[in-house]
Amino acid sequence: MTHFRHAALLAALLAGAGSAGAQTTVITREPVESRAVVTGPVQLTPVQRQTIYRTIVRERVVPAPPTVEYRVGTRVPPSVQLYSVPQEVALEVPAIQTYKYMVVNNRVVLIDPATSEVVAEVID
Repeated sequence: MTHFRHAALLAALLAGAGSAGAQTTVITREPVESRAVVTGPVQLTPVQRQTIYRTIVRERVVPAPPTVEYRVGTRVPPSVQLYSVPQEVALEVPAIQTYKYMVVNNRVVLIDPATSEVVAEVID
């Protein structure tokens, strides 16, 4: 009988140790939105550039002040007004649908909203 108690106690301890070990394993994952995404300049064909420029120029948005020289790779200040890419352009050039844009000195400047970095300049 004592042997049975020891065996039962040992089995209970081993079962508890196994489940306790499983409880201490924690796996966490970052949400997709918070992962850093490295982007670079956007590669656009001449036809895509023409589509973007002509469609956005018709939008008649308020131009950004040309006080800063905006080039691919530079960051725009948070005070600059950015606009969503029009649906018409996003359908023609899906690669830029997640970007924002602004107009400076008759140039369309595409910005990655996650990093505030200029990813493309489009001129006529």
